[in-house]
Amino acid sequence: MDVKAYMATIGQQARAASRAIGKAGTGTKNTALLAMADAIEASRDKLIAANQIDLENGKKNGLEPALLDRLELTPKGIDGMIEGLQQVASLPDPIGAITDLTYQPSGIQVGKMRVPLGVIGIIYESRPNVTVEAASLCLKSGNSTILRGGSEAINSNQAVAECIRIGLEKAGLPPSVVQVIETTDRAAVGELITMPEFVDVIIPRGGKGLIERISNDAKVPVIKHLDGICHVYIDGAADREKAINIAVNAKTQRYGTCNTMETLLIAEPIATELLPILAEQYHAKGVELRGCEKTCAIVNGAVAATKEDWDTEYLAPILSVKVVADIEDAMNHISQHSSEHTETIVTENYTLAQRFLREVDSSSVMVNASTRFADGFEYGLGAEIGISTDKLHARGPVGLEGLTTQKYIVLGDGHIRQ
Repeated sequence: MDVKAYMATIGQQARAASRAIGKAGTGTKNTALLAMADAIEASRDKLIAANQIDLENGKKNGLEPALLDRLELTPKGIDGMIEGLQQVASLPDPIGAITDLTYQPSGIQVGKMRVPLGVIGIIYESRPNVTVEAASLCLKSGNSTILRGGSEAINSNQAVAECIRIGLEKAGLPPSVVQVIETTDRAAVGELITMPEFVDVIIPRGGKGLIERISNDAKVPVIKHLDGICHVYIDGAADREKAINIAVNAKTQRYGTCNTMETLLIAEPIATELLPILAEQYHAKGVELRGCEKTCAIVNGAVAATKEDWDTEYLAPILSVKVVADIEDAMNHISQHSSEHTETIVTENYTLAQRFLREVDSSSVMVNASTRFADGFEYGLGAEIGISTDKLHARGPVGLEGLTTQKYIVLGDGHIRQ
């Protein structure tokens, strides 16, 4: 295959399709989304069969457990894909919404209208459900999209792509509104991220190496996050039961996700009381603890943490633990080591909670809740295209609004500038 020519064709088709989807009405877009959900429901066996091929190939090729976990498509995962499509269909359509319309001294009215970004390229690893999430959000927000999944999920993604094509055709939309790249040649990624004439923004989802490469080489704007080094700080004024439940859930509910806690910070006045209880629960779930000197003195079996541990996204049953003096000490640690993804404070002190919300500079900051909630679906966005730790354009879980921009509109009645 001539990858360069293939990608140029994909880009041209996406640009043409962006005009068709950009002017499509809400009803048409919702029809496509619901038809995709019906097609996935009807194709359950095909999707599972295709995914099994990918899983078997992944095991043969030595794919890491965290990536195998992301790759697996279960019946529950298929239910989630269907529910996500239905929820996105039920969300308000942001396109065409006019805000901030005000009269100016000249008599003209000036406001802003929300419009699509155009063509969105999405590069991701493992998770076949991302194919559906990306397609649904891009479509509802009036964008065409080019999807490049990892080679390890090629069979799963192509099976999902067929369901997407069925939905688009039933709604009378061009199948090129959503294109899933069929080649596993890595050169396709290099072409995709260097086609500003066809692609308006790139969103990478995957490991740090992938995202660093995309960020360094892209000639198209990138929405990204590199690491998910998330913290839970248990304050001295925390409710003990809440603290234990949150700290255990944030780490063990799922290991291979970017919103999983990687560092637990606990206030010194309650460390002696709570750490042994937490250590017992972590041990029961097979979690290795790497702690500071005070942690190791309290918890038998804790391994001394290295400097690198505080800056590591494990994506595995390993947890860094540090005993801190107070909230000031905790926030200083977060400031130095956080990837600005998600941080939580567990406390019953309202003043400290508000201070944590104001001063911690991450894309999601929480009070008395597990970091695992940092997710577009849990935030009511229907699904998410990814998490952004950038500060420009979009930050946090990127849903419909994050895939749009605004343009100024001016309403006059024969007005001329004097």
